[in-house]
Amino acid sequence: MLDIGWTELLVIGVVALIVVGPKDLPGMFRTLGQFTGKMRRMARDFQRAMDDAADESGVKQTASDLKTMTSSKNLGLDKLKNAADRFDKWEPTKSAKPADTSAALGENTAKLKENQALEAQKRLAAARASREAKAAEAATPAPGPEPEPRAPRERPGAPTARAARPKNMPKKKPARGR
Repeated sequence: MLDIGWTELLVIGVVALIVVGPKDLPGMFRTLGQFTGKMRRMARDFQRAMDDAADESGVKQTASDLKTMTSSKNLGLDKLKNAADRFDKWEPTKSAKPADTSAALGENTAKLKENQALEAQKRLAAARASREAKAAEAATPAPGPEPEPRAPRERPGAPTARAARPKNMPKKKPARGR
């Protein structure tokens, strides 16, 4: 409502204590409580008067009629919802009724085999083209090999990589100077 937190209420209470004084503070809070109670009662009475006026003019009846006219059942949306629910629950792997469409199945199978044959021919042509491109590439002379970079020489006895110290190995203690 007013979006006042506990810290703000504490500050208001301290300021009221300082301004009004500790002697008159309980009387002021009592008066403030009575005032807020009157304001709430007036708001409640106003709301009731508006509701009564709406009842007399027939606004509630019109609103209920409008709700029934636009309900999902009257518009046929309930059947649409049921169909959507059945579709959500449908699992194509678990067919309830096997269909007798052997003629249509034969036509579809023939079309599928033709498509597979065309795809296989396309793959063979692509593979042949790539083999020919590799053979042509191998036939062209390549420039001389590039010299490999030399690896740095390792010193004998030097560690090649810093190894992690095992947990059971004690730490080296620095030598004490005397």
